[in-house]
Amino acid sequence: MPDKFTATWVSHSSIGDFLKCPRAYYLNNVYKSPETGRKIQLMSAPLALGGAVHEVLESLSVIPSKDRFRESLIEKFDRVWQKHHGEKGGFSSDEQEREYKDRGEKMLRQVMRNPGILNNLAIKIKEDLPHYWISDEDNIILCGKVDWLEYLEDEDAVHIIDFKTSKREDQGGSLQLPIYHLLVHNTQHRKVAKASYWYLDLHDEPVEQKLPDLIEAHEEVLAIAKKIKLARKLERFKCPQGEGGCRHCKPLEKVLAGEAKKVGVSEYNQDVYIMVKEEKSLEDQSVVI
Repeated sequence: MPDKFTATWVSHSSIGDFLKCPRAYYLNNVYKSPETGRKIQLMSAPLALGGAVHEVLESLSVIPSKDRFRESLIEKFDRVWQKHHGEKGGFSSDEQEREYKDRGEKMLRQVMRNPGILNNLAIKIKEDLPHYWISDEDNIILCGKVDWLEYLEDEDAVHIIDFKTSKREDQGGSLQLPIYHLLVHNTQHRKVAKASYWYLDLHDEPVEQKLPDLIEAHEEVLAIAKKIKLARKLERFKCPQGEGGCRHCKPLEKVLAGEAKKVGVSEYNQDVYIMVKEEKSLEDQSVVI
């Protein structure tokens, strides 16, 4: 029998880390501080923005559809934002924080004006962290949370929606939808009818995406997961750009070198750090939760 305590767990974010840089994967997903025994997280302004907006929207799925917008999303956002206020959110100045908070408020006001699918019935997977054995034989588990599952009553099916806080649309090639399709298909009993990205900064409603083939998705994700398992077994996590590092692992190496400031412990029991010097301009990138 496979053992979930000895299994290799993979997710969209950890697979993404590994594909970008195995060293970054190690520092984000394996390394633990010798002092605290906790993993590390490098906080940034885009990460704070994405986390706060996602928390507000995802909280609606457990509220009956008729009651979801009784309280202003802006009021909820103000409360959630306190977790990310100041240096806890990786902000370099009050001005930068104000810029990001304004962006979040703008997105949520847009949602309140055009709630669309958020007014419809939703499915909530009961597990705190949905997961399934993508390979019993290889002792590998695929896990992850999906932002929103709209219930399509006429079809008794579900519609996957992923919220995006980026100012740019996805250019394709990401494994996010294949992974989400696999997760939703294998962690609840209804069929997946469609999947969409909702670019909250760009559109009033979700943009439907091509639904990935399940067999192809399984083969592609499992092949990468096996490479991750092997790297963990051999303890071999080399940056593809050599000892000098790349843009994905360099900032994390600075945490280990003592060049970052610890600002707290996250909800997931990670030591949270910020870089001492932050870029003042807004970073346009998606954040995955």
